[in-house]
Amino acid sequence: MVSTPLIPGLPATIAWENDCLSILDQTRLPQETAVEKLTTAEEVWRAIHELRVRGAPAIGVAAAYGLCVAMRASLHLPMSEFRARLVAQAAYLDSARPTAVNLSWSLKRMIQAAQASSAGDPTSLLSALVDEAITIHHEDRALCDGIGEHGVALITEGCGVLTHCNAGALATTGLGTATAPIYKAHDAGTRFRVYADETRPLLQGARLTAYELQQAGVDVTLITDSMAASIMAQGLVDLVIVGTDRVAANGDFANKIGTFGLAIVARHFGIPFYVACPSSTLDLQTATGREIVIEERRDDEVTHLYGQRIAPENMKVRNPAFDVTPYELVTGFITERGIVKRPFERNLAALFAMEGDAA
Repeated sequence: MVSTPLIPGLPATIAWENDCLSILDQTRLPQETAVEKLTTAEEVWRAIHELRVRGAPAIGVAAAYGLCVAMRASLHLPMSEFRARLVAQAAYLDSARPTAVNLSWSLKRMIQAAQASSAGDPTSLLSALVDEAITIHHEDRALCDGIGEHGVALITEGCGVLTHCNAGALATTGLGTATAPIYKAHDAGTRFRVYADETRPLLQGARLTAYELQQAGVDVTLITDSMAASIMAQGLVDLVIVGTDRVAANGDFANKIGTFGLAIVARHFGIPFYVACPSSTLDLQTATGREIVIEERRDDEVTHLYGQRIAPENMKVRNPAFDVTPYELVTGFITERGIVKRPFERNLAALFAMEGDAA
Protein backbone atom coordinates (compact mmCIF):
# COMPACT_ATOMS: atom_id res chain seq x y z
CA MET A 1 0.00 0.00 0.00
CA VAL A 2 1.35 3.41 -1.05
CA SER A 3 -1.21 6.08 -0.31
CA THR A 4 -0.12 8.43 2.48
CA PRO A 5 -1.32 12.01 1.78
CA LEU A 6 1.10 14.89 2.28
CA ILE A 7 -1.22 17.91 1.93
CA PRO A 8 -3.54 18.61 4.87
CA GLY A 9 -7.14 17.84 3.97
CA LEU A 10 -6.36 16.21 0.62
CA PRO A 11 -6.07 12.56 -0.41
CA ALA A 12 -2.79 11.33 -1.88
CA THR A 13 -2.11 12.41 -5.47
CA ILE A 14 -1.72 8.75 -6.47
CA ALA A 15 -2.61 5.71 -4.37
CA TRP A 16 -2.03 2.00 -4.87
CA GLU A 17 -4.15 -0.05 -2.49
CA ASN A 18 -5.30 -3.64 -2.83
CA ASP A 19 -3.88 -3.77 -6.37
CA CYS A 20 -6.04 -0.81 -7.39
CA LEU A 21 -4.86 2.53 -8.80
CA SER A 22 -6.55 5.72 -7.63
CA ILE A 23 -5.77 9.31 -8.53
CA LEU A 24 -6.83 12.68 -7.17
CA ASP A 25 -8.59 14.37 -10.11
CA GLN A 26 -6.69 17.65 -10.33
CA THR A 27 -9.03 19.17 -12.92
CA ARG A 28 -11.69 19.55 -10.22
CA LEU A 29 -9.53 21.29 -7.62
CA PRO A 30 -9.96 23.41 -5.62
CA GLN A 31 -13.76 23.42 -5.90
CA GLU A 32 -14.12 19.66 -5.51
CA THR A 33 -11.98 16.87 -4.08
CA ALA A 34 -12.60 13.77 -6.17
CA VAL A 35 -10.71 10.48 -6.14
CA GLU A 36 -11.02 8.37 -9.28
CA LYS A 37 -10.21 4.67 -9.67
CA LEU A 38 -8.56 3.70 -12.96
CA THR A 39 -9.18 0.13 -14.08
CA THR A 40 -8.05 -0.01 -17.73
CA ALA A 41 -5.16 1.21 -19.87
CA GLU A 42 -7.55 3.50 -21.71
CA GLU A 43 -8.65 5.15 -18.45
CA VAL A 44 -5.03 5.70 -17.40
CA TRP A 45 -4.16 7.14 -20.84
CA ARG A 46 -7.08 9.58 -20.68
CA ALA A 47 -6.30 10.59 -17.10
CA ILE A 48 -2.76 11.55 -18.14
CA HIS A 49 -3.77 13.17 -21.43
CA GLU A 50 -6.62 15.15 -19.86
CA LEU A 51 -4.43 16.33 -16.95
CA ARG A 52 -6.47 14.63 -14.27
CA VAL A 53 -3.08 13.40 -13.12
CA ARG A 54 -0.30 15.81 -14.09
CA GLY A 55 3.18 16.96 -13.23
CA ALA A 56 6.15 15.07 -14.68
CA PRO A 57 6.97 12.95 -11.58
CA ALA A 58 3.31 12.08 -10.89
CA ILE A 59 2.80 11.12 -14.53
CA GLY A 60 5.73 8.73 -14.28
CA VAL A 61 4.35 7.03 -11.17
CA ALA A 62 0.84 6.84 -12.64
CA ALA A 63 2.17 5.30 -15.85
CA ALA A 64 4.11 2.62 -13.95
CA TYR A 65 1.00 1.59 -12.03
CA GLY A 66 -1.07 2.06 -15.18
CA LEU A 67 0.99 -0.57 -16.96
CA CYS A 68 0.21 -2.99 -14.13
CA VAL A 69 -3.48 -2.18 -14.45
CA ALA A 70 -3.30 -2.69 -18.21
CA MET A 71 -1.67 -6.10 -17.93
CA ARG A 72 -4.08 -7.52 -15.39
CA ALA A 73 -6.52 -8.26 -18.23
CA SER A 74 -3.87 -10.29 -20.08
CA LEU A 75 -3.00 -12.87 -17.42
CA HIS A 76 -4.72 -15.58 -19.48
CA LEU A 77 -2.22 -15.21 -22.34
CA PRO A 78 0.80 -17.45 -22.90
CA MET A 79 4.01 -15.94 -21.56
CA SER A 80 5.38 -14.91 -24.97
CA GLU A 81 2.14 -13.14 -25.87
CA PHE A 82 1.97 -11.53 -22.42
CA ARG A 83 5.42 -10.03 -22.90
CA ALA A 84 4.55 -8.77 -26.38
CA ARG A 85 1.35 -7.25 -25.02
CA LEU A 86 3.36 -5.59 -22.26
CA VAL A 87 5.57 -3.77 -24.77
CA ALA A 88 2.54 -2.68 -26.79
CA GLN A 89 0.69 -1.33 -23.74
CA ALA A 90 3.77 0.57 -22.59
CA ALA A 91 4.02 2.22 -26.03
CA TYR A 92 0.34 3.11 -25.86
CA LEU A 93 0.62 4.75 -22.45
CA ASP A 94 3.77 6.58 -23.55
CA SER A 95 1.75 8.31 -26.28
CA ALA A 96 -0.47 10.14 -23.78
CA ARG A 97 1.83 13.20 -23.55
CA PRO A 98 5.09 13.89 -25.42
CA THR A 99 7.07 16.47 -23.40
CA ALA A 100 7.48 15.13 -19.86
CA VAL A 101 10.38 12.69 -19.90
CA ASN A 102 9.22 10.89 -16.73
CA LEU A 103 6.47 9.18 -18.70
CA SER A 104 8.82 7.33 -21.04
CA TRP A 105 11.46 6.98 -18.31
CA SER A 106 9.18 5.06 -15.96
CA LEU A 107 7.74 2.87 -18.70
CA LYS A 108 11.25 1.97 -19.91
CA ARG A 109 12.11 1.00 -16.35
CA MET A 110 9.05 -1.22 -16.18
CA ILE A 111 10.00 -2.98 -19.42
CA GLN A 112 13.57 -3.40 -18.20
CA ALA A 113 12.28 -4.91 -14.95
CA ALA A 114 10.19 -7.38 -16.97
CA GLN A 115 13.17 -8.30 -19.14
CA ALA A 116 15.31 -8.91 -16.04
CA SER A 117 12.66 -10.97 -14.27
CA SER A 118 12.97 -14.75 -14.10
CA ALA A 119 9.20 -15.13 -13.67
CA GLY A 120 7.90 -18.16 -15.49
CA ASP A 121 4.26 -17.18 -15.80
CA PRO A 122 2.22 -13.98 -16.34
CA THR A 123 0.97 -13.80 -12.74
CA SER A 124 4.49 -13.89 -11.34
CA LEU A 125 5.69 -11.34 -13.90
CA LEU A 126 2.83 -9.01 -13.04
CA SER A 127 3.83 -9.25 -9.38
CA ALA A 128 7.38 -8.23 -10.33
CA LEU A 129 5.97 -5.27 -12.28
CA VAL A 130 3.92 -4.13 -9.30
CA ASP A 131 7.04 -4.29 -7.12
CA GLU A 132 8.93 -2.10 -9.62
CA ALA A 133 6.07 0.43 -9.76
CA ILE A 134 6.03 0.63 -5.96
CA THR A 135 9.80 1.18 -6.02
CA ILE A 136 9.39 4.04 -8.52
CA HIS A 137 6.72 5.52 -6.25
CA HIS A 138 8.95 5.38 -3.16
CA GLU A 139 11.85 6.82 -5.14
CA ASP A 140 9.76 9.78 -6.24
CA ARG A 141 9.09 10.68 -2.63
CA ALA A 142 12.77 10.37 -1.80
CA LEU A 143 13.76 12.54 -4.78
CA CYS A 144 11.41 15.29 -3.62
CA ASP A 145 12.77 15.10 -0.10
CA GLY A 146 16.34 15.33 -1.38
CA ILE A 147 15.54 18.39 -3.48
CA GLY A 148 14.01 20.01 -0.41
CA GLU A 149 17.07 19.29 1.72
CA HIS A 150 19.47 20.76 -0.83
CA GLY A 151 17.31 23.76 -1.76
CA VAL A 152 16.10 24.87 1.66
CA ALA A 153 19.18 27.05 2.29
CA LEU A 154 18.20 29.23 -0.68
CA ILE A 155 15.13 30.45 1.22
CA THR A 156 16.21 32.93 3.85
CA GLU A 157 14.39 34.91 6.51
CA GLY A 158 12.13 37.55 4.99
CA CYS A 159 12.75 36.66 1.35
CA GLY A 160 10.23 36.49 -1.46
CA VAL A 161 10.02 33.39 -3.67
CA LEU A 162 8.20 33.32 -7.00
CA THR A 163 7.07 30.10 -8.66
CA HIS A 164 5.21 29.24 -11.84
CA CYS A 165 2.61 26.57 -12.64
CA ASN A 166 2.47 23.68 -10.17
CA ALA A 167 5.65 21.83 -9.33
CA GLY A 168 4.22 21.06 -5.93
CA ALA A 169 3.06 18.07 -3.96
CA LEU A 170 0.16 17.73 -6.38
CA ALA A 171 2.60 17.27 -9.27
CA THR A 172 4.46 14.48 -7.48
CA THR A 173 3.80 11.89 -4.81
CA GLY A 174 6.01 13.70 -2.29
CA LEU A 175 6.75 17.28 -1.26
CA GLY A 176 6.91 18.46 -4.84
CA THR A 177 10.02 19.64 -6.66
CA ALA A 178 9.96 23.45 -6.73
CA THR A 179 7.89 23.47 -3.54
CA ALA A 180 10.05 21.00 -1.61
CA PRO A 181 12.47 23.72 -0.40
CA ILE A 182 9.45 25.89 0.42
CA TYR A 183 7.88 23.21 2.60
CA LYS A 184 11.22 22.46 4.28
CA ALA A 185 11.82 26.15 5.04
CA HIS A 186 8.26 26.54 6.34
CA ASP A 187 8.66 23.53 8.62
CA ALA A 188 11.93 25.00 9.92
CA GLY A 189 10.14 28.17 10.99
CA THR A 190 11.69 30.49 8.40
CA ARG A 191 9.47 33.49 7.69
CA PHE A 192 9.17 34.21 3.96
CA ARG A 193 6.52 34.82 1.32
CA VAL A 194 5.64 33.04 -1.91
CA TYR A 195 4.18 34.57 -5.06
CA ALA A 196 2.38 32.05 -7.26
CA ASP A 197 1.74 32.84 -10.93
CA GLU A 198 -1.81 31.89 -11.92
CA THR A 199 -0.40 30.15 -15.05
CA ARG A 200 -2.74 30.51 -17.97
CA PRO A 201 -4.42 28.90 -19.75
CA LEU A 202 -5.29 26.11 -17.29
CA LEU A 203 -4.54 28.02 -14.09
CA GLN A 204 -2.45 25.35 -12.38
CA GLY A 205 -0.80 28.05 -10.27
CA ALA A 206 -4.10 29.44 -9.05
CA ARG A 207 -6.00 26.18 -8.72
CA LEU A 208 -3.19 23.98 -7.42
CA THR A 209 -0.04 25.75 -6.17
CA ALA A 210 -1.79 28.57 -4.34
CA TYR A 211 -4.28 26.08 -2.97
CA GLU A 212 -1.82 23.51 -1.66
CA LEU A 213 0.50 26.14 -0.14
CA GLN A 214 -2.45 27.79 1.58
CA GLN A 215 -3.61 24.43 2.89
CA ALA A 216 -0.12 23.89 4.34
CA GLY A 217 -0.11 27.28 6.06
CA VAL A 218 2.55 28.87 3.81
CA ASP A 219 2.35 32.66 3.28
CA VAL A 220 1.32 32.67 -0.39
CA THR A 221 0.03 35.45 -2.65
CA LEU A 222 -1.58 34.71 -6.01
CA ILE A 223 -0.67 36.95 -8.95
CA THR A 224 -1.53 36.90 -12.65
CA ASP A 225 1.27 35.92 -15.01
CA SER A 226 1.50 39.48 -16.31
CA MET A 227 2.17 40.85 -12.81
CA ALA A 228 5.47 39.03 -12.27
CA ALA A 229 7.69 41.76 -13.75
CA SER A 230 5.96 44.46 -11.70
CA ILE A 231 6.31 42.44 -8.50
CA MET A 232 10.01 41.96 -9.22
CA ALA A 233 10.44 45.66 -9.97
CA GLN A 234 9.06 46.45 -6.50
CA GLY A 235 11.84 44.38 -4.93
CA LEU A 236 9.45 41.78 -3.56
CA VAL A 237 11.09 38.77 -5.22
CA ASP A 238 14.53 37.52 -4.18
CA LEU A 239 14.41 34.08 -5.74
CA VAL A 240 12.58 32.19 -8.50
CA ILE A 241 12.16 28.41 -8.28
CA VAL A 242 10.33 26.51 -11.01
CA GLY A 243 9.95 22.86 -11.89
CA THR A 244 10.63 21.15 -15.19
CA ASP A 245 9.26 18.42 -17.42
CA ARG A 246 12.52 17.70 -19.23
CA VAL A 247 16.12 18.91 -18.90
CA ALA A 248 18.41 18.46 -21.88
CA ALA A 249 22.07 17.53 -21.51
CA ASN A 250 23.25 21.14 -21.98
CA GLY A 251 20.89 22.55 -19.34
CA ASP A 252 18.11 23.83 -21.61
CA PHE A 253 14.82 22.83 -20.03
CA ALA A 254 11.13 22.58 -20.86
CA ASN A 255 8.53 23.77 -18.39
CA LYS A 256 5.03 25.18 -18.44
CA ILE A 257 4.46 27.91 -21.02
CA GLY A 258 5.50 31.29 -19.62
CA THR A 259 8.62 30.03 -17.88
CA PHE A 260 10.94 31.37 -20.59
CA GLY A 261 9.57 34.90 -20.22
CA LEU A 262 9.84 34.68 -16.45
CA ALA A 263 13.51 33.71 -16.74
CA ILE A 264 14.20 36.68 -19.00
CA VAL A 265 12.59 39.08 -16.52
CA ALA A 266 14.47 37.51 -13.60
CA ARG A 267 17.75 38.01 -15.49
CA HIS A 268 16.83 41.67 -16.11
CA PHE A 269 16.39 42.27 -12.39
CA GLY A 270 19.36 40.14 -11.33
CA ILE A 271 17.18 37.64 -9.47
CA PRO A 272 18.52 34.07 -9.08
CA PHE A 273 16.54 31.60 -11.20
CA TYR A 274 16.63 27.97 -10.04
CA VAL A 275 15.10 24.85 -11.55
CA ALA A 276 14.10 21.93 -9.33
CA CYS A 277 15.16 18.84 -11.27
CA PRO A 278 14.92 15.27 -9.97
CA SER A 279 17.17 12.82 -11.80
CA SER A 280 14.06 11.19 -13.31
CA THR A 281 13.45 14.41 -15.29
CA LEU A 282 16.99 14.72 -16.63
CA ASP A 283 17.31 13.55 -20.24
CA LEU A 284 20.99 13.26 -21.12
CA GLN A 285 20.08 11.63 -24.43
CA THR A 286 18.59 14.93 -25.65
CA ALA A 287 21.48 17.26 -26.46
CA THR A 288 19.70 20.63 -26.38
CA GLY A 289 16.26 22.14 -25.93
CA ARG A 290 15.81 22.33 -29.69
CA GLU A 291 15.18 18.57 -29.73
CA ILE A 292 12.46 18.64 -27.06
CA VAL A 293 9.00 17.96 -28.51
CA ILE A 294 6.54 20.59 -27.31
CA GLU A 295 2.96 19.45 -26.80
CA GLU A 296 0.26 21.50 -28.55
CA ARG A 297 -3.07 21.30 -26.79
CA ARG A 298 -6.68 22.02 -27.72
CA ASP A 299 -7.89 25.46 -28.81
CA ASP A 300 -10.72 25.48 -26.30
CA GLU A 301 -8.28 25.60 -23.38
CA VAL A 302 -7.53 29.16 -24.54
CA THR A 303 -10.90 30.22 -25.96
CA HIS A 304 -12.97 28.96 -23.01
CA LEU A 305 -12.81 29.28 -19.24
CA TYR A 306 -14.80 26.78 -17.19
CA GLY A 307 -16.95 26.04 -20.22
CA GLN A 308 -17.67 29.69 -20.97
CA ARG A 309 -16.38 31.13 -24.26
CA ILE A 310 -14.10 34.14 -23.69
CA ALA A 311 -12.87 34.61 -27.29
CA PRO A 312 -14.67 35.23 -30.60
CA GLU A 313 -15.98 32.30 -32.61
CA ASN A 314 -13.60 30.86 -35.21
CA MET A 315 -10.58 32.49 -33.62
CA LYS A 316 -7.18 31.08 -34.60
CA VAL A 317 -5.32 29.82 -31.53
CA ARG A 318 -1.83 28.68 -30.56
CA ASN A 319 -1.67 26.60 -27.41
CA PRO A 320 1.78 25.14 -26.71
CA ALA A 321 1.72 23.60 -23.24
CA PHE A 322 5.43 24.24 -22.64
CA ASP A 323 8.32 26.45 -23.66
CA VAL A 324 12.07 25.86 -23.58
CA THR A 325 14.28 28.09 -21.47
CA PRO A 326 17.95 28.24 -22.54
CA TYR A 327 20.54 27.26 -19.99
CA GLU A 328 22.10 30.74 -20.05
CA LEU A 329 19.17 32.04 -18.00
CA VAL A 330 19.46 29.37 -15.28
CA THR A 331 21.37 30.03 -12.06
CA GLY A 332 21.36 26.40 -11.01
CA PHE A 333 19.50 23.10 -10.88
CA ILE A 334 18.34 21.87 -7.49
CA THR A 335 18.65 18.07 -7.59
CA GLU A 336 18.35 15.36 -4.97
CA ARG A 337 22.15 15.16 -4.92
CA GLY A 338 22.93 18.84 -4.65
CA ILE A 339 22.71 22.14 -6.52
CA VAL A 340 24.32 21.96 -9.96
CA LYS A 341 25.97 25.11 -11.30
CA ARG A 342 27.62 25.87 -14.67
CA PRO A 343 28.95 24.41 -16.84
CA PHE A 344 25.73 22.40 -16.79
CA GLU A 345 26.57 19.89 -19.51
CA ARG A 346 29.67 18.73 -17.69
CA ASN A 347 28.32 18.98 -14.15
CA LEU A 348 24.94 17.35 -14.78
CA ALA A 349 26.64 14.43 -16.51
CA ALA A 350 29.24 14.15 -13.76
CA LEU A 351 26.55 14.00 -11.08
CA PHE A 352 24.22 11.52 -12.78
CA ALA A 353 25.49 9.86 -15.93
CA MET A 354 28.22 7.70 -14.49
CA GLU A 355 25.79 5.54 -12.53
CA GLY A 356 23.29 5.34 -15.37
CA ASP A 357 20.62 7.03 -13.27
CA ALA A 358 19.43 9.59 -15.80
CA ALA A 359 17.00 8.86 -18.60
